[in-house]
Amino acid sequence: MPLFIVGLGVLLLIVLISKFKLNTFLSLLIVSFVVAIGLGMQLGKIVSTIESGMGSTLGHIALIFGLGAMLGRLIADSGGAHRIAMTLINKFGVKRIQIAVIIASFVVGIAMFFEVGLVLLLPIIFSIARELKISPINLGIPMLASLLVTHCFLPPHPGPTVIAGAYGADIGKVLVYGIIIAIPTVIISGLIFTKIDKKIIPSAFIKDGGSIDAIGQQKVFKLEDTPSFAVSLLTAMFPVILMMISTILSMIQETAGIKKNSFFTIVSFIGNPDTAMLISLVFAIYTMGIKRKIPVKKLGDTCTAAAASIGMMILIIGGGGAFKQVLIDGGVGKYIASLFNGTSISPILLAWIVAAILRIALGSATVAALSTSGLVIPIIASYGDANLALITLATGCGSAICSHVNDASFWIVKEYFGFSMKETFATWTLMSTVLSVTGLIFILILNAFV
Repeated sequence: MPLFIVGLGVLLLIVLISKFKLNTFLSLLIVSFVVAIGLGMQLGKIVSTIESGMGSTLGHIALIFGLGAMLGRLIADSGGAHRIAMTLINKFGVKRIQIAVIIASFVVGIAMFFEVGLVLLLPIIFSIARELKISPINLGIPMLASLLVTHCFLPPHPGPTVIAGAYGADIGKVLVYGIIIAIPTVIISGLIFTKIDKKIIPSAFIKDGGSIDAIGQQKVFKLEDTPSFAVSLLTAMFPVILMMISTILSMIQETAGIKKNSFFTIVSFIGNPDTAMLISLVFAIYTMGIKRKIPVKKLGDTCTAAAASIGMMILIIGGGGAFKQVLIDGGVGKYIASLFNGTSISPILLAWIVAAILRIALGSATVAALSTSGLVIPIIASYGDANLALITLATGCGSAICSHVNDASFWIVKEYFGFSMKETFATWTLMSTVLSVTGLIFILILNAFV
């Protein structure tokens, strides 16, 4: 019965979002109330459950998410992202242009959200494709694969950050393991898949592309007016560097049995995601702004605009957290856990399967990942030695699968590259599925060693 009620709730969510075009946050809130009532929760506890779900989720992510948005906007508006992309492309040359696109997109993708990275990189991809007289999708698939990997695997992106908080996983380990898994995954889904896909849907690879007019007016940068490549790269990667140093030293301390002292305490403090993002933002204000004689007021306006642009996304994440809490407090997670009692299914595989099903049904990778955590948390409790960082990555990986008509990214790719429905399915949808399955394989391999 609980699964039937949840199934009806998911169906209602799909109808509200896809059929009636209702705002995603409002749809999540309505479904949370409906499912809570359907599960027989006491009416007096429903509101407090939804409030605690939103509060616990946003309390963990709001700071990282907000600071990350400001950092990304500063790098973008200063021309730092443009410098990173163009330098790498020029260095690698025509023959290795796809590798250059992958690296540039990966670096830009770590610092910026999927949609922001897409808007920044598409004009560059189209101009290079025109110069090389090739179809933009030859560079588009590697770019999309890199952006999708960073979006679903790596903090400070909302999905992995929120899931890590829900599972109680160490964000630093999620980041380190995520990078290890992301590199081979993006090579297979970005480089190798492009070659195979040319044979599957050749018509997509002879098109000149669609139109990027929908992106709107883009800033035009002269390369000499942008920050240097080294400064831009360091600024974009700074939070990752801080978190990775902290995690690696922490792992060395635990492995070597070194007693915790003030040095490790300070390193842990600096490597905390909240601290690392704040330090990185202050660093970016200097490197991308003050050092280049940009007025502090203008930098403040950039940060304000970035914060304003993510307002609805934060509410959607909060709505997903509310739905997750309803699933937990309503007993759905425990019910599913009871179904798996006595079975030997890997929690990593289970998290991936649940996230994949919800992603296909709901469209939103972030909402699918959040809902998955509500169903999987009680099951994880029965596995004493479960690797929470890898379960986090498996959830994010599952939420990347099979982007189709209920996902906004599907339509973005279709329109920008001028594809038919069939061509979009055979490129973007198929690539996201290959990426998800490949990522799962590497997660299971890494699980055998850590």
